[in-house]
Amino acid sequence: MNISYNRLKNYLDFRLSPQELANSLTSIGLETGGITEAESVKGGLKGLVIGKVLTCADHPDSDHLHVTTVDIGDGQTYQIVCGAPNVAAGQKVVVATVGTKLYAGDETITIKKSKIRGVESEGMICAEDEIGIGANHAGIIVLPDNVEAGTPAAEHYRLESDYILEVDITPNRIDAASHYGVARDLAAYLRVKGKNAATSPLRLKKPSVDAFKIDDNAPSVAVTVENTEACRRYSGVTVKNVTVGESPDWLKKQLESAGIRSVNNIVDVTNYVLQETGQPLHAFDLREIKDNKIIVKTLPEGTPFVTLDGTERKLSDKDLMICSPAGGMCIGGVFGGLHSGVKDSTTDIFLESACFNPAWIRKTARRHGLHTDASFLFERGVDPNSTIYALKRAALLIKEIAGGKITGEITDIYPNPVPNARVELSVRKTWSLIGKQIPIETIEAILQNLEINIINKKDDVWTLDIPTYRADVTRDVDVIEEILRIYGYNSVETGETLKSNLSGKKQTDVSYQLQNLISEQLSGYGFNEILNNSLTAAAYYEQSVVFPKAQCVVPANPQSAEIDAMRQTLLFGGLESICFNRNHKNPDLHFYEFGNVYSYHAEKEQENNPFAAIKEEFHLSLWLTGNKVSNSWIHPEEKTSVYELKALVENILLRLGIPAKKAVFKPFEDDIFSAALSIETFSGKRLGVLGIVQKSVCKRFDINAEVYFAELNWDALMKENGKTAVKYGEITKFPAVRRDLALLIDKNVSFAEIEKTAYQTDKKILKEVNLFDVYEGKNLPEGKKSYAVGFILQDDEKTLNDKQIESIMLRIQKNLEEKLNVALR
Repeated sequence: MNISYNRLKNYLDFRLSPQELANSLTSIGLETGGITEAESVKGGLKGLVIGKVLTCADHPDSDHLHVTTVDIGDGQTYQIVCGAPNVAAGQKVVVATVGTKLYAGDETITIKKSKIRGVESEGMICAEDEIGIGANHAGIIVLPDNVEAGTPAAEHYRLESDYILEVDITPNRIDAASHYGVARDLAAYLRVKGKNAATSPLRLKKPSVDAFKIDDNAPSVAVTVENTEACRRYSGVTVKNVTVGESPDWLKKQLESAGIRSVNNIVDVTNYVLQETGQPLHAFDLREIKDNKIIVKTLPEGTPFVTLDGTERKLSDKDLMICSPAGGMCIGGVFGGLHSGVKDSTTDIFLESACFNPAWIRKTARRHGLHTDASFLFERGVDPNSTIYALKRAALLIKEIAGGKITGEITDIYPNPVPNARVELSVRKTWSLIGKQIPIETIEAILQNLEINIINKKDDVWTLDIPTYRADVTRDVDVIEEILRIYGYNSVETGETLKSNLSGKKQTDVSYQLQNLISEQLSGYGFNEILNNSLTAAAYYEQSVVFPKAQCVVPANPQSAEIDAMRQTLLFGGLESICFNRNHKNPDLHFYEFGNVYSYHAEKEQENNPFAAIKEEFHLSLWLTGNKVSNSWIHPEEKTSVYELKALVENILLRLGIPAKKAVFKPFEDDIFSAALSIETFSGKRLGVLGIVQKSVCKRFDINAEVYFAELNWDALMKENGKTAVKYGEITKFPAVRRDLALLIDKNVSFAEIEKTAYQTDKKILKEVNLFDVYEGKNLPEGKKSYAVGFILQDDEKTLNDKQIESIMLRIQKNLEEKLNVALR
């Protein structure tokens, strides 16, 4: 948010430069990203001085130009040609000297020494609009006689530059999302650090509302809150006989410095108080509140409502509405209605100051795509105990600049008052977590300056009273963080001793090392690593069976309506990346990604552990699409294939110490793949899946090409890693023998089952099993297919004889016949 340097001084009398202020705020957690000078007049009137017209004569070659001589207080006289009809000798004027830059909208004009119709001119005598202090162009500016020549124009007009600090407010620090909130934090820091050279003690100045009083006791607007879950507190007051018009310059400038456009004096006051206190306000035209009644409730699903921007929106039955008996007037905490707001003809207003449920506001704002200053604050949780102060402050300012009288008592509906939080703080724990024994009196001073009251001390345990505007401080560790934040992270010195753990590698270290190993392997093959957001769209899982939407882990505070669930698979993020690359003329892609996936299992819920139902796994995924080889003069174009993907997966398994004998590829079906293999251990534990992504899934991402995808459970792979010891030995000098079998098998039998059965028959002599031909067609019984399978046999200790070879092959044939109903052709 934008914080005005000058405005901040209204609440705290500090003497820090803008850069020193930015450094101080950053040190206490209010990171300041940039400082911008804000000039009340563009260019700051630099190069403009007050001059005295000494002489004024008609131009010899013009009927409307004048040739003047001007004294600008530097001991010289300048000749300036001027076309203004009101220029005359003896006047005090504003002069733009040679080299001065004047700004006309987006254009910049540099004053140069020049000849105008043959007469030399050394500057320019200016009108209001030419220097940006007004709109008058009827003639030049004529100043009072007592203004001295040579006075800088900026000094004469008392221009004061401001500096705008871009302060990044984290979601938990809503208490600092206002000028007063920042001043309050800064005051605590400066008091403890003693860094301010201003008045002592440093005083935080909160604008007084003591002058607030009821001018007319006539009945006020009656308010009914039907939905107290969504509306925690609703306060309001009526101000009658106001004059709606343009805001005074000081108010407009304050709003402009924060990037807010001036609307009218009433609306500007509500925005000003929001910037000051962090409490959103809304002003209703009293004539639009039918029967002087307001009802805070929801409306039926699909109810049309026209918002302030002229857009008709269909309401949800979960949108909180501020209504009159005639219908909705405002989407509570988000956006006003087209007709209920303040207009030029408005004379009576009703001011609203409320506290709404953050979850309700956030969902409504996302639902309608409306993101306003008010919704930003309400989504993060405003202080429910600040509504009355902000209401009084706004009412007094409206009376000051728009007139009117406060009519009727303040309406305040607060069914469940929020008390200050109580926290038990151990001094010893504070020292332990911070790593330094901060003096007790310093801790007390920090807490006092943070408006955290110590209400009891027992031994080293203090009972603290936390103000409601600090909704993020609920535990002792939160308080300790506050103490350290103000004390200063840099004030905690590094000790003379260093403790370290020099133990051997842990499982995490091994996993990380292997991740790098596999990353290098894939990158060497031509893959690019991608990194996608673990938050994704729940809509991707709506029609899925293998990844049901009911198993999505939904954050309490989703980033948006489109990014509202934790991913169950890496697939969809990769498809988004493929779509993006294809749209940018990059169709040939090899991607891989390491990342966490999450799923929710209601049956595992535990009363005292809500996270027990959430399953988190670490996965590795691969995507192939487009061509494997293209644009090569030496190699014909070749498309990627699922066989390439399977080979890559086998190489990964081998690199991780999981040889082919330890893994089985079984066909399976689901709603993600049109054809797929499940990668399993012989014991049936799934290690991953690979296959061809269904066209319907690709179509949802505007991908009209085949996509081959593999997802490996890295956690499961790490458990298998190391089970097979790597053995080194001499290369055998005994020959290998190959035997081929033509097998007649049922169509539902896979090669993986044949391979598994063969390896189970012999684990020492049988080295490899290869499928080198498949036939389905004529001359075969119905429901059958033919596989030509090669078996490599080798004994590392001796040469195999025919009897041994025949014995092994007969046992393989027998097992295949018994277990898979395989016959020899």
